[in-house]
Amino acid sequence: MKNCAIILAGGEGTRMHSEKPKAMAEILFRPMIDRVIDAATGAGVEDICVVTGYKAEILEAHLDGKAQTVRQTERLGTGHAVMQAADFIKAHSGVNVLILNGDAPFVDAKTISDALDYHTSNDFVQTVISAKIDNPFGYGRIVRDKNENFTAIIEEASADCKTKKIKEINSGAMWFKSDVLSNLLSLLKNDNSKGEYYLTDTISIALSLGMRVGAFAADNADAVLGANTRVQLAELNELLRKKVLTELMLSGVSVPCSDGVMIDDDAQIGTDTVILPGTIIKHGCKIGKNCVIGPNTVLFETVIGDNCTLNSVQAENAVVHDNASIGPFAHLRPGAEIGESSHCGNFTEVKNSKIGHHTSVSHLTYVGDSDVGNGVNFGCGCVTVNFNGKNKNRCVIGDDAFIGCNTNLIAPVKVGDRAFTAAGSTITDDVPVDTLAIARERQTNKEGWVTEKKPYRPKKY
Repeated sequence: MKNCAIILAGGEGTRMHSEKPKAMAEILFRPMIDRVIDAATGAGVEDICVVTGYKAEILEAHLDGKAQTVRQTERLGTGHAVMQAADFIKAHSGVNVLILNGDAPFVDAKTISDALDYHTSNDFVQTVISAKIDNPFGYGRIVRDKNENFTAIIEEASADCKTKKIKEINSGAMWFKSDVLSNLLSLLKNDNSKGEYYLTDTISIALSLGMRVGAFAADNADAVLGANTRVQLAELNELLRKKVLTELMLSGVSVPCSDGVMIDDDAQIGTDTVILPGTIIKHGCKIGKNCVIGPNTVLFETVIGDNCTLNSVQAENAVVHDNASIGPFAHLRPGAEIGESSHCGNFTEVKNSKIGHHTSVSHLTYVGDSDVGNGVNFGCGCVTVNFNGKNKNRCVIGDDAFIGCNTNLIAPVKVGDRAFTAAGSTITDDVPVDTLAIARERQTNKEGWVTEKKPYRPKKY
């Protein structure tokens, strides 16, 4: 059986003043709990149990089966939270159990893996993950003897002056031998001022029983960081934002001015691409080489090819192929696919449609639920009318077709290769190959009508 993890995520985060669990607070657009789970799975820990508490239903709905959950109906300390997963621990007898905090988003897979190696190679029953930081105020200090053996965690409130100078602190993350953890939990007491069960008390219990306990000092000092207030949350966002931008620039991406630039740390961006101010690149984006993204562009789960330009664009679940240009003020909705060397210009919207290469959708046009060929030109103000009030229908437009200004294509309808629609037409029937479709009433001029009807208001100038 493989090693497992328990993630403590029952906290309310009172100082966040939120209607959501604390672990759902976001760092660069992703809930902290997701980052913690990704770190665990990245280290090869597959079986995960999340301990929920405050607003448990929100967290459980968000996880949606990604992990088992148990509820801590009363918040009586970290030890009590782990006790709620007693059946999960018992089911994983004979392996190692990782305890993580759901509000420590910077714990990483390497730290977890390295700590496990240290834990198993030294045959410890319990290994605390620690880190050394410049300002340890407020954290529990890791105390070691003259031989550097771990002996205790002393909290800030109980620390003397000498102990407060220690810069190695407890991250809250720990590895346990599962069977030993069950035993230690059964020995926990709550004889303290708050009447709570503290997981850190298992250390003194284990040592008193002659068990081997260790502390692994992580290279990643950020692994210990968490947020209790919106101010601290903003600080974590800024810390990760700068780290991501620095790594991107060192890899060959240009960020000439970082004002308003926020990029998820899972984004993949090619060399010589330029990211301009006001650009937000969320989860699941991949951008090719030599692109210009921004200003004021927002991308989510979108793939962009090489040599593309996106100016003031919103795109989600979209694909843009090489050499395409989008914007300004364009919206690519889910299912939009823009072909190579195509253009979607001012105030255009594309939804659930595939647009071929070298096609131009220049301005004030909506293309929804459509299959558009290569070399097509849309005039200004065109609409594929895809919804009849009950069902969505598709339009099909062939290669080299020309859709005249203010054309309405009433789906389902097909426009053949090289076919034209006259400006102002409402097309309800298929247009054959090499055909001009005119669907408008012939112009009639009524002379003298204005003089007779006087439809205008009297001028006051």
